[in-house]
Amino acid sequence: MIGGLYEGSLAGLGSVELEHADGRRERLPVDQWCDGRPGDDALLDRCAGPTLDVGSGPGRLTVALAERGLPALGIDITPYAVEMTRAAGGLALLRDVFDHVPGAGRWKTVLLADGNIGIGGDPAALLRRVEALLHRRGRAIAELGAATRTEWVRLRDARQVSDWFRWSHVARDAVGAYAAEAGLRVAEVWTEAGRCFADLTPLG
Repeated sequence: MIGGLYEGSLAGLGSVELEHADGRRERLPVDQWCDGRPGDDALLDRCAGPTLDVGSGPGRLTVALAERGLPALGIDITPYAVEMTRAAGGLALLRDVFDHVPGAGRWKTVLLADGNIGIGGDPAALLRRVEALLHRRGRAIAELGAATRTEWVRLRDARQVSDWFRWSHVARDAVGAYAAEAGLRVAEVWTEAGRCFADLTPLG
């Protein structure tokens, strides 16, 4: 059900909202995920070498990297999102980040944009996986939030609602502890167009 609602929103078949456990709702910003967000260019400028875009969605960053001449691969668990990326000229696989990912240990950049540090509701586990995917001289770029919390959320539209799933948010004052637990260090925290990012590099 989660995938069906998400795919429908990407296809423009209806307005889908993210519902929080406390009852708050907000529209999924699919237009930004498809068309771009302020600050994207600065994010892309930081990418170097083979780049893995985790939770790539419709592939705007994956495609933009390819257009810049960088080898880039998007991975996402939503078939329609992967199809959109491929149709736009990007390389993408239908893949969970915790499953087998090609090039493990050789990626020079791993992207966790658009809040994807929250995937799975366990930032430490996700960053441990990212550390295993990175080249020893690579770096991860993670987009941060305004506060640190893990919550239950679900998707809904006018006709249907998904199961609850866990999602996390990590703020700049907490990313260092999560990174250290995963064998990473915070090389830099920076902001662009109201968005906050952390550059994470392997220890040693």
